[in-house]
Amino acid sequence: MSFVYKIARTKQEFDQIHRLNYKTFVEEIPQHEKNDKKLLIDKFHYENTYLICVKDTKLIGMIAVRANRPFSLDHKLPNLDEQLPVRPKNPCEIRLLSVEEEYRNNGRVFFGLAQLMSNFCLKKGYDVALISGTTRQEKLYRQLGFKPFSSLTGTAEASFWPMYLTKQTFDESLAGRILKEPVSFLPGPIKIAQAVKEALGVEPVSHRSDEFSYQMQSVREKLCTMTNAKYVEVLVGSGTLANDVIAAQLALLGGRGLILNNGEFGSRLIDHANRAGLSFTKLEKKWGIPITVVEIEQELEKGKYTWLWAVHSETSTGMLNNIEGLKKLCQLNKVRLCLDCISTIGAVKLDLSDIYLASGVSGKAIGGYTGLSLVFHNHEIIPNQSIPRYLDLGMYAHNDSIPYSHSSNLLEALDKALHKYENNDYYLEIKNRYELICNYLENLGLQILTPREYSSPAIMTVLLPEHISSKDFGDDMALQGYYLHYESAYLQEKKWIQISCLSNHDEKKILKMLTAFELLLHQYTREPSK
Repeated sequence: MSFVYKIARTKQEFDQIHRLNYKTFVEEIPQHEKNDKKLLIDKFHYENTYLICVKDTKLIGMIAVRANRPFSLDHKLPNLDEQLPVRPKNPCEIRLLSVEEEYRNNGRVFFGLAQLMSNFCLKKGYDVALISGTTRQEKLYRQLGFKPFSSLTGTAEASFWPMYLTKQTFDESLAGRILKEPVSFLPGPIKIAQAVKEALGVEPVSHRSDEFSYQMQSVREKLCTMTNAKYVEVLVGSGTLANDVIAAQLALLGGRGLILNNGEFGSRLIDHANRAGLSFTKLEKKWGIPITVVEIEQELEKGKYTWLWAVHSETSTGMLNNIEGLKKLCQLNKVRLCLDCISTIGAVKLDLSDIYLASGVSGKAIGGYTGLSLVFHNHEIIPNQSIPRYLDLGMYAHNDSIPYSHSSNLLEALDKALHKYENNDYYLEIKNRYELICNYLENLGLQILTPREYSSPAIMTVLLPEHISSKDFGDDMALQGYYLHYESAYLQEKKWIQISCLSNHDEKKILKMLTAFELLLHQYTREPSK
């Protein structure tokens, strides 16, 4: 774990790249003329992305990836595309594979760079990688999955095989076979249990059959038991659909509402409400700042509100609203409470009794597959022809959640995923993972955005040092096989990175991720980028 794999970005890293380039391709493989500075700046330097292996502050290995045509092989093989045994749509070229001599007997460095290259190329969507492989290292290139084609090029002192690499040839190679599966710390999709995977692959049944009806009844009963809700409707769609359905019901209810907003998903509730033509007031705070019970109470006392709509867990920050506090306030003020529970159902123990409407999904914490959304309610709802059919919750309630075509496979997978909620052990596991990760990061001197008393155990927002780009850091963690949440525009804008605690990883995997996190953190300096 002392090796760190990343994309080169700093002047210090580029200086070391130029020196290693000189040692390898001037002094060892005589391709270029010697110079007094002992630096070799590649002719495609400003087009290259350098994937590097670093130990402490020393560069010990590198690969350059470039996607602009013409490639180096285009100059050596004028009819390159005709000679290739594959027909790529988005090719790239791999150049300057080099490792410091004292580390060449350590296969970890070569294979680590190969796996780094594979992860990077897949992320970029490259389908074929081309290389001029020196005959001195032909065996190594083959172990990395490269296949020779055409005839030798170069000179007697420096001869090369034109070679290509695809995902298939890499997967079949020694490097590909020892590559570990990426470990996801994303809020969704999370790691899927084997029984749930198998359920998705069974032969589908008609949504009009008795078998499907029994299956739907089983799922709805489980969901109501785990949340204390009286009813739940299961819809084919995402959480956005569930919130649109709630907005349509609030339009029928009439009156003026209050929407709480201190994050990205509170803003989305406002958008749902605007699109549905609802009359409402916004109670807003800066992202990551809790809206207190006192502030909500003061607002409710200002006027006659009919409903209140809030996000239970604001995934964009990791903040968790107090359901019981909201319930009491709404009961005292005769206000109907609606909640977006998309990120909390299955992550924390919920009591949705006395909630007017609440949304959820089959994916995320529950661990089913994305594709089903949930709307919980505690009152009877009848169809209403003023609402578009697909948004009419009454149609679902009137038809036992099967008014239209449904997916038996998604439903069966959800049913299997719900088995783990027969007791509270799963909730405790999530909380324990949160504590382990949070304690480790705080010991590194990092700040978690949301204080623990206001935080959801499902996800935490990590404030990186000001000089570190969350996109760069997240990209580098992904290249090392650890997927963190950073690609949303709002996270990159604020330089935040998030770690989800939902996937059922054991402590060993979590600690390996945290060690990689710590080592990578130490590699980032205040030096300006190229």
